[in-house]
Amino acid sequence: MKSSGIGGQAVLEGIMMKNGDAYAVAVRTPEDQIVLKVDEYHMFSSTRKWARLPVIRGVFNFVDSMILGMRTLAYSADFFEEESESENGKKQDKERPAGKGRGGEEKEESGMGKAAMAMTVAFSILLAVGIFMVLPVVLVSFLRKVTQSSALIALAEGLVRIGIFLAYVALISRMEDIKRVFMYHGAEHKCINCVEHGMELNVENVMKSSRLHKRCGTSFLLIVMIVSVVFFMFVRVETLWLRILTRICFIPLIAGVSYEFIRLAGSSDSGLVELLSRPGLCLQRLTTKEPDESMAQVAITAVEAVFDWKKYLKENFGGEYAGREHENQKG
Repeated sequence: MKSSGIGGQAVLEGIMMKNGDAYAVAVRTPEDQIVLKVDEYHMFSSTRKWARLPVIRGVFNFVDSMILGMRTLAYSADFFEEESESENGKKQDKERPAGKGRGGEEKEESGMGKAAMAMTVAFSILLAVGIFMVLPVVLVSFLRKVTQSSALIALAEGLVRIGIFLAYVALISRMEDIKRVFMYHGAEHKCINCVEHGMELNVENVMKSSRLHKRCGTSFLLIVMIVSVVFFMFVRVETLWLRILTRICFIPLIAGVSYEFIRLAGSSDSGLVELLSRPGLCLQRLTTKEPDESMAQVAITAVEAVFDWKKYLKENFGGEYAGREHENQKG
């Protein structure tokens, strides 16, 4: 299976899809209309050859994904902030075109807006590092009184880290608002699976496709947790502050290695890769839910804005797709 190269994420009542530098955000508004925004986001590695080297590219792709993800999430949230203001008796412009702000003016990202976004991304990264990398080190430090085996302590630390991550995912998956986001997450995966398995992109085919995908961010994060266990079993330091420092310093390398595996998994049908991908796919049963047809339509709208799926099918499935297309036209 050849990877389509497209990826995305769920936003509030919508989907963001990215292909190369182009991305599209499709949102179903409170008025039950699909509003589409198409724009470009130039990744750090797109203009720097050294940043496209294996392992290194994973670090920059992760940061770029966080920035774009938060930007598109804020865009989708704006529709529902206006709805809330309307419910409170405030005036809102209900016929807002895509990419327009209140009153119809173009929304521009000011210097202050960019600074706020950078601070949000930085804070999110620091919080994640503190919870998932530093906290497990502190929690298992008492084991030094029981055993001097660095390997055993590193294993315990890794299990605690994975446990915290799984508990976090399980907890947020029970929140009502998050459940709808996870349904759109499922629609995103279904669209990509539909195309990558040689099917015409329509609601019927999307709905019968799998909501699990090997290139998912959920799988990436779980792989990060697992890779960190392996790495830190070989990094042996005695003092607590040095252990914390090494955990922080190794994050880029761990993220880079994890990215390479996810990249490989997205285009490989190897039995070994399938086996290693299984834990991440199982975890996606929590972070994706079955969408309804209206959500599938939103996802299709986002895909078609940035990706020529008909060309992809003809190039990768050839006569098989052309035959199906011909039959559909006859029908």
